[in-house]
Amino acid sequence: MRKFKLLVIFILTLASINACIKVEPLPPRPSIEFTSFEIYDTLDILGNLSKGGRLLFRFEDGDGDLGLTAPVGTQTDTTNLNLILYRKIDGSMTRITDKFDPLLPYDSYRIPFMERLGQNQILRGSISVTFIYQSYEPGDTIKYQFFIKDRAENLSNIEETAEIIVAENNIYTK
Repeated sequence: MRKFKLLVIFILTLASINACIKVEPLPPRPSIEFTSFEIYDTLDILGNLSKGGRLLFRFEDGDGDLGLTAPVGTQTDTTNLNLILYRKIDGSMTRITDKFDPLLPYDSYRIPFMERLGQNQILRGSISVTFIYQSYEPGDTIKYQFFIKDRAENLSNIEETAEIIVAENNIYTK
């Protein structure tokens, strides 16, 4: 019986100490870190052979206000993940401003609404974005710069992928 009482007191003491630990402070501005970009063979929705691309990156948001709700009614769709395309032209990476370039499927995406409950509002995780490339040349080499924006309009740092050869299946990391 005495061992049981000591065990209960020990557990309550640990729980009390744990409750006093301060929440790790992070700034409200989100931050991102490029993880990898994978090129692979796939089929488009019509069954045509295409190349797929998968961007993977990590994120942190100190105040947990990342992600947007889907638009309802007459609201317009909003985005919070932006991409900038660079192509290798004459040996150097050149920013492409043409929004209809086939290697830039979209220039912005919507990260879904996320919310943390409780005292610790910090959001951490990974985001994966998939692209389909239907039109590319064997030597096409690209890279993307990207950033995110939270609901308070705080912009993250700008990250960039490694140089990617679209025609070659590979996993690209920095």
